[in-house]
Amino acid sequence: MSLLDEISEMLQKGKRKDVAKLCQQAIDEGIPAKDILDKGLLAGMSIIGVKFKANEIFVPQVLVAARALNAGSQVLKPYLAGEDAVARGKAVIGTVKGDLHDIGKNLVCMMFEGKGFEVIDLGVDVAPEAFVEAAIENDAKIVCLSALLTTTMPAMETTIKAFEEKGIRNKVRIMVGGAPITQEFADSIGADAYTEDAASAAERAVELLETF
Repeated sequence: MSLLDEISEMLQKGKRKDVAKLCQQAIDEGIPAKDILDKGLLAGMSIIGVKFKANEIFVPQVLVAARALNAGSQVLKPYLAGEDAVARGKAVIGTVKGDLHDIGKNLVCMMFEGKGFEVIDLGVDVAPEAFVEAAIENDAKIVCLSALLTTTMPAMETTIKAFEEKGIRNKVRIMVGGAPITQEFADSIGADAYTEDAASAAERAVELLETF
């Protein structure tokens, strides 16, 4: 088994320390950091995404794999910067105003990172203006709004309106998700996309980048 395959396998098993150690070993052996990221870490996370979507694994396994991904990424960071690695772009993600749930949002962040996005995670209870400011500051093309409560769903529409009022609605693609959200609701508030789960969200985000 190649070193990159081993990194992928250890990541899928959630072996954080092993992943970090193997990433360092790969660097020491002269493997480009971009290859370690793409063919090791992201390849493993991609398999996790597929399995999660197929209900073969569940949230705890995804979280453990994501921590292993982060451990490996930390090792690679200094080398990636030097290689001027091309990421897909930036995505601003947060749970809308009034909502304090973050498990779904955190999963989305991890899946996005697994697809090569640089994620700006605004956390929970995020005001519409904060989403707008973060998108402008980071020149983010994708904005993801999460909600778990029916009472906070209207904050999604308010946030989309905030982008319209700022005059930058056409410069971003806004995605919505969360347990109570439906395609019908997403359409009614003018969102660009809705997906049922985190893995699908990351895939859809990649597609949306091509619509600019």
